[in-house]
Amino acid sequence: MATVDLGKVLDKAWADKDLPEILAAPVSALKGVSDRDGELLREAFGVTTVADLAKVKYFHWAASLAALDAAAK
Repeated sequence: MATVDLGKVLDKAWADKDLPEILAAPVSALKGVSDRDGELLREAFGVTTVADLAKVKYFHWAASLAALDAAAK
């Protein structure tokens, strides 16, 4: 089973929340994502929550391409 140190990926206020709360949280709950970033993601992709962000196909495509590149090195 994979684990994630939530303190490394979430804003401090969200690190002790359970997974359903985190997925329903605004994207600004992610460390390094500002409220303004969240507004821009909403405008561009209709993303309002962490779960929404995980479903954006363009992000999946980019991550897949980066993984292919890393595997080729």
